[in-house]
Amino acid sequence: MRFSRFGVTEHKRELSYPGATLFSPLLHNSTYLIGMNGEILHQWSLESHPGNYAHLLPNGNLLAAINTPGGPPGNAKGGKIQEISWDGAVVWEYQDDNQHHDFRRCDNGNTIYLGWELLPPEAAERVQGGRPGTENENGVYGDYIREVNPAGETVWEWHAHENLEIEKYPNASTAPRSAWAHPNSIQPLPNGDVLVSWRHNNLIAVIDRQTGQFSFEWMGIELGHQHDFQKLENDNYMVFCNLPPGRGPGQGSKVLEFDPQTKAPVWEYQGTPKYTFASPFISGAQRLKNGNTLICEGQWGRIFEVTPNKEVVWEYISPFFVPSTPETDSSGTNCIFRAYRYDIDGPEIQSRVILS
Repeated sequence: MRFSRFGVTEHKRELSYPGATLFSPLLHNSTYLIGMNGEILHQWSLESHPGNYAHLLPNGNLLAAINTPGGPPGNAKGGKIQEISWDGAVVWEYQDDNQHHDFRRCDNGNTIYLGWELLPPEAAERVQGGRPGTENENGVYGDYIREVNPAGETVWEWHAHENLEIEKYPNASTAPRSAWAHPNSIQPLPNGDVLVSWRHNNLIAVIDRQTGQFSFEWMGIELGHQHDFQKLENDNYMVFCNLPPGRGPGQGSKVLEFDPQTKAPVWEYQGTPKYTFASPFISGAQRLKNGNTLICEGQWGRIFEVTPNKEVVWEYISPFFVPSTPETDSSGTNCIFRAYRYDIDGPEIQSRVILS
């Protein structure tokens, strides 16, 4: 085991950004809100384990996508998106067994999410790249993005195989051919455009809502099968590069902030040495109001905060492990998909807890 200490292992009060941190341990039926000392401030018990994670809405409710038994098999499958009150009551839900990975509440009150779908045979035949012999027996899965209103009615939908030139976006040579593209994060913008990260082909892009085409795109192995592509308040973009290429093993992961006009780096974080910060899958980052960055090194259940000068000023290692069972790939791990920090007096928390 990489870490032998759990809970908060570093806390420089004068440099860290105080607040409550939300995370969902992988394959646990609970989401936790912890304080700066690692104390559990609040907990939500869910019907099933989240497909990946949950986050708080500006109204103070929790938005979670929990696992359902239907739909195609695969990692990060949710299936039922629920809005849950502070006291645990389900106040809204929408079920689509094909939902996976990410889901967000739009500014207009609608909900947008990622979904799997089998590609039509003629589209599947056009998929390039990937590891031979890794096809799914049912065919090749692609993806759609769907936005629904509070009544559950679809108001906008986007299908990758209908809007993209499939041959232009091949799977990376290291990716399986069971799925093409494989998105893992979305972020809706106020104008309706959507930022999306596609892991299997090292692609991040912004979908123009009106045309269905890309208004921005970057595809390259340097993105390292990335996660959590997002737009920051300063209009730069940020992404978690899981496996950027390097000269041999031990290169680690990287959080990259860049100028979308030039794709030039503005700020980045790597470990020192680089191998000390490494998560080949899941993971993400959040820019905090004081300029610090909260990073989720997902494989190791590690959430930590760094300053703009890259000093670690807070660190928490999750003590919540997946029970060891032969049928569970994640047995014995304390993985976390993503984490968020919220102000205690902000709209999400509404001063309902007190930091010690």
